[in-house]
Amino acid sequence: MNRRTFINTSILSSAAIATGCAARSANLLANEASVIAPFNLKFAPHLGMFKHHAGEDPIDQLNFMADQGFVAFEDNNMRTREVALQEKMASVMANRGLEMGVFVAHKIYWNEATLAKGDDESRAEFLDYITKAVDVAKRVNAKWMTVVPGHVDLRQDMGYQTSHVVETLKQASAILEPHDLTMVLEPLNFRNHPGLFLTKAAQAYQVCKAVDSPSCKILFDIYHQQIQEGNLIPNMEKTWDEIAYIQIGDNPGRKEPTTGEINYQNVFKFVHEQGFSGVLGMEHGNSEEGLDGEKKVIAAYRSVDVPAKN
Repeated sequence: MNRRTFINTSILSSAAIATGCAARSANLLANEASVIAPFNLKFAPHLGMFKHHAGEDPIDQLNFMADQGFVAFEDNNMRTREVALQEKMASVMANRGLEMGVFVAHKIYWNEATLAKGDDESRAEFLDYITKAVDVAKRVNAKWMTVVPGHVDLRQDMGYQTSHVVETLKQASAILEPHDLTMVLEPLNFRNHPGLFLTKAAQAYQVCKAVDSPSCKILFDIYHQQIQEGNLIPNMEKTWDEIAYIQIGDNPGRKEPTTGEINYQNVFKFVHEQGFSGVLGMEHGNSEEGLDGEKKVIAAYRSVDVPAKN
């Protein structure tokens, strides 16, 4: 979806790209990777973001990300990938110094109440997903998994719904705590996902405080929160002790930083000043198609990255 400006010597030769010679392209990048400094923040691309340079193969894409200086990676769909591919991707990430970010832990119900409903069947199904997600996390060396509580239950007061969600997340935390894994709750905006239970930073903070577990924290998606309520830095400051993961996307458009209204240099400066050492997922699209669009993504992230520590 995005990334920094390519240094000319860091990009695959146009001839290699034109001929689709993925192996030769990977070798060229590997040979020239030493001239590219790693990003100072743990920006995490996803599969498909650099397919015009790296091709469709997930392994080639991971190697390309590492060659361009990225030190993290996230994959919402990791849970549904073949076990053999998960293991192969994990091996490459370990060898190339890519820290695994989030994957989505469960089937998300966009249009029906699940956790907010509070019924035994929905709770049991969710907890089964969480139990199975532990194996995925261990397989790919993940620390975090995304949880979306689902739609509101229009037949119940919000107070009752919140109690149901908290109880289910307490039980899920009991599953995750022995493995030092963390589910991160993601509030989503009303425009893209109308009717969801979890929408605001303060609400996520309230739920996490009620669950009271190191295995239940906030995923602060800057794109969603800009649309939902704005006031980004003050809201991050208020909820900081419960934020474990951050995702990125500019608004409008949900593209790379510098393409919209969000001052990402200031946001990342704040994040850095708090001593954040976690992953920042690049959950957005590219503002332009093709090779040039991918170069633009890399350039954008180089322009908003924080300075290296002296």
